[in-house]
Amino acid sequence: MTGREEVPEGVDPAKASVARIYDAMLGGEHNFAIDREALAAFTAIDPQVRALARANRAFLGRAVRYLVDAGVRQFIDLGSGIPTQGNVHEVAQSIAPGTRVIYVDNDPVAVAHSASLLADNPDADIVNADIRRPADVLNAPQARKLIDFNEPVAVLMITIMHFITHEEDPAGLVAAYRDGLPAGSWLALSHATDQDRPGTAAAVGKLYRSKATSPVTARSYEGISELFTGFDLVPPGLVYVPLWRPDPADDVPENPSEYWVYAGVGRKAG
Repeated sequence: MTGREEVPEGVDPAKASVARIYDAMLGGEHNFAIDREALAAFTAIDPQVRALARANRAFLGRAVRYLVDAGVRQFIDLGSGIPTQGNVHEVAQSIAPGTRVIYVDNDPVAVAHSASLLADNPDADIVNADIRRPADVLNAPQARKLIDFNEPVAVLMITIMHFITHEEDPAGLVAAYRDGLPAGSWLALSHATDQDRPGTAAAVGKLYRSKATSPVTARSYEGISELFTGFDLVPPGLVYVPLWRPDPADDVPENPSEYWVYAGVGRKAG
């Protein structure tokens, strides 16, 4: 945010926000100096961080298009962040008008900007909630109004689960959402990994612990795969984010592990 950068109620001006750091990575304007300072420190650790953020955002678009083509007409985007280009409702509704989308975040800036963006869209809304409380999310009035839980739902967990610590039981959290959805529902997930770049992941984790409101817990391939328990991964499975069904024009790096985020999409079995 430029100018005087007035801090909204509920925002700790001494801590960078996950949502606002990501906004800064993508070149957005809804962030504070503290967020840009954290991004500068992040970039010093990994100069490709902006490219990684763009690759992750591109995966979101590809996953949404895949899911709409598979017949999905309702989405729940957990930890949706600050609206930017290629939001879920924009991608989905451009292909299938009337597709319904619930965004979920508890960052005051993200919620305020989402509410403003969606004010005139009857098929999309924002829920101000902590994703660690699945019952609050799934039973929110906005969700009950827009989502038919008798029909398949796609839950999106895009670079959000690595902000859930081991003590908070990430697999159990994903399972709680899975169990609240009917058979034939979907999970799209991307997650930071320490599989091939443990030093980078450790340094970023230390940075987030010291400067941001949420720590980062990177996980191994096996640890991320566990989050898909009860879902059947579609090809190409769980892969580095640039490798998940890239479009012909996409830039696929020679060493995909430089983009240290795994991505996958799975369908609920049964």
